[in-house]
Amino acid sequence: MTGPSTPDTTDHTVFGGVDSHADTVHLAIITDRGGHLADAEFPTTSAGYTAAIAFLTAHGTVASIGVEGTSSYGSGFTRAARQAGLTVMEVNRPDRAERRRIGKSDPIDAYAAARAALSGRASSTPKDDTVAGLRALHNAARSAIKARTATLNQITHTLITAPDDIRAKYLALQGDKRTEALARLRPAGAGVRVALLTALRTLAKRVKALTEEHHNLTAAVDALVTELNPGLRATYGVGPDTAAQLLITAGGNPDRLRGEASFAALCGVAPVPASSGKTNRHRLSRGGDRAANAALYRIALCRMASDRRTRDYVARQTEAGRTKKEIIRLLKRAIAREIFRCLTTPVAVPDIADLRPARQAKNITLTAVANHFGVWPAVISNIERGTRRDDTLATAYRDWLTAA
Repeated sequence: MTGPSTPDTTDHTVFGGVDSHADTVHLAIITDRGGHLADAEFPTTSAGYTAAIAFLTAHGTVASIGVEGTSSYGSGFTRAARQAGLTVMEVNRPDRAERRRIGKSDPIDAYAAARAALSGRASSTPKDDTVAGLRALHNAARSAIKARTATLNQITHTLITAPDDIRAKYLALQGDKRTEALARLRPAGAGVRVALLTALRTLAKRVKALTEEHHNLTAAVDALVTELNPGLRATYGVGPDTAAQLLITAGGNPDRLRGEASFAALCGVAPVPASSGKTNRHRLSRGGDRAANAALYRIALCRMASDRRTRDYVARQTEAGRTKKEIIRLLKRAIAREIFRCLTTPVAVPDIADLRPARQAKNITLTAVANHFGVWPAVISNIERGTRRDDTLATAYRDWLTAA
């Protein structure tokens, strides 16, 4: 510990800064004028957090605390500080130019975090724990699909170097057919050929297990997302994975976002001015949460493929001379505006539970309904099951069933 051995208990305002690690947090304290008071290191345990907060409050009235990694290594301290009634601000990592100039150490980073809280550069409220369970499920589902992809690639590479008869037999099969055929193998005996078939069977069974695991995790994610924000999940083109990612990016307390433009910047879809002299233009932002950016990209692609309004918009922009990349950038920005409203404003989702029973009671098939409205039967089925939201079509469908 550095600084005075006996803290100054004079009633004045102080700011804290925390550099967090897996086993320790380093806490620094500065005055409201930026003067260094003290710093110390504490373990990442309940007792350590209590001691750190006591050390901080002993030096004066705490205005705010800047914490690095509020959603990772600093999550435990952030939770304890909030429970103690202290204001916590999220701090980004120090600027690289400043780090090269002044060096790096735990006390240096902690004091930099405190100065960020004092200057107002750290102005973001940390995410709360509402979406912590969703984040865990989402990460588990993604790791399952990544492991499944890696296993499928391993099967393909193994077959490429296999004997001619094995390679010809199984490389001709595609997708689930290959997996099922390999999983049914019953190699017997010994030798290289048996070892190869045993490996292929094991990998195929692993693929099947990971597929089921991913299916179950996705169902759990879907149920939790629908519970947390039914309006977001019902938005056109938003599936369980994209809805989960957008909720994780915004946090369970989206009021921490200053506005719709700040959410667009957080997702990396806010256009960045790139003008100079007689040139007046904007470029694509390459900052923000890239996973959220990818989620908006998938929504844009879905709407470009099947949403009539989006297809008409794309046609107009194409006629105006815009490239596909420019059109997608514009779409992502518009989608971010819509998503922000879903995140910050409760959206009423019309009840569709009556549609399927009403249709079945009148012995009307999905094909008949689809033919009447000029859509595919799958569209009507998705509306009935609540996996696709189209309020206009759902209302017209209900009126038609009532009159039928």
